[in-house]
Amino acid sequence: MKLLDSLVTQAAGIAAIRRDIHAHPELCFQEVRTADVIASKLTEWGIPIHRGLGRTGVVGIVKNGTSERAVGLRADMDALPMQEFNTFAHASQHAGRMHACGHDGHTAMLLGAAQHLARHRNFDGTVYLIFQPAEEGGGGAREMIQDGLFERFPMEAVFGMHNWPGSQVGRFAVSAGPVMASSNEFKIRIRGKGSHAALPHNGIDPVPIACQLVQAYQTIISRNKKPVDAGVISVTMIHAGEATNVVPDSCELQGTVRTFTTEVLDMIERRMRQIAEHLCAAHDATCEFEFVRNYPPTINSPAEAAFAREVMESIVGAQNVEVQEPTMGAEDFAYMLQAKPGAYCFIANGEGDHREIGHGGGPCTLHNPSYDFNDDLIPLGATYWVRLAEAWLARERP
Repeated sequence: MKLLDSLVTQAAGIAAIRRDIHAHPELCFQEVRTADVIASKLTEWGIPIHRGLGRTGVVGIVKNGTSERAVGLRADMDALPMQEFNTFAHASQHAGRMHACGHDGHTAMLLGAAQHLARHRNFDGTVYLIFQPAEEGGGGAREMIQDGLFERFPMEAVFGMHNWPGSQVGRFAVSAGPVMASSNEFKIRIRGKGSHAALPHNGIDPVPIACQLVQAYQTIISRNKKPVDAGVISVTMIHAGEATNVVPDSCELQGTVRTFTTEVLDMIERRMRQIAEHLCAAHDATCEFEFVRNYPPTINSPAEAAFAREVMESIVGAQNVEVQEPTMGAEDFAYMLQAKPGAYCFIANGEGDHREIGHGGGPCTLHNPSYDFNDDLIPLGATYWVRLAEAWLARERP
């Protein structure tokens, strides 16, 4: 493993920043303290900053030489609205908030790279350090773009990275094409006619209609979607009734849909609406159908994914750079990849053995109350960011 010596030396200091951020988690668009910490460190290292894009976003600007070329590196800052089970010293100090996805670590890796880039400036051009708010459902990437991210800071490409538990530290994964799915939500309210539960013939029971609808939706996946295409429909909430002897007037279903392409998503939304409306009509009921498209699929551009792979291989060897298995999880870096070429990669976070005494009893998986980012990744992830930026700005423009 070819780590930059300066990043190994400064890793403990960056880890201390990471743990401070972990202890003070902030939710979507509330990352004021986190942004203050980032801005303070960048300023201390002589890096000009711009604040306010996407409300709480921070952009650091590291320039050297005369080239007008530029590349963007992105990290997310926000935490999740969940209670932490860990009790070690840097556990969350705020009930109901936790860095359970490692965004504190993503921020730390980019800060480590920022410190090195500012001190050494072994490149000709500009590196934009993008610290993004509100990845966890708020669409912070979209908000930064709408606020002029790519107009104010023109860059040729943009790159992102996420820690990935369950794989041995020292490994990366990157591939071209879809690597994370679109995220979409639906809400269906079936309206029937309430009655006494002992006299169901006097009403229109929405509950068995809902049960049929849940089953019918799976035929979209098995019979309407091509078998080679990926798609998920999950009904995750059903709410109906208030008493055991009353047939309710209505029943509400909610859930999520995930796909890798807009074409499959279009088909799924259309068929879900048709089935809901026609099934309800067949039972003399009515329905209200809502479908909200949140994040688009995260699709790596081929040239940039191949470039990122070359950089990874130069650091950890080809045998430690894996094919990136697509996941049905979603990521709002997708918005940046819609606007610019780039690649989103995974960096292995280990199995959880790195956690200190006082960690929760659960596994060290993403969105788990016993999760903690692995600080051993800081010099590795920062080395990747530095080498990626240097190599991008050194190569001939395509």
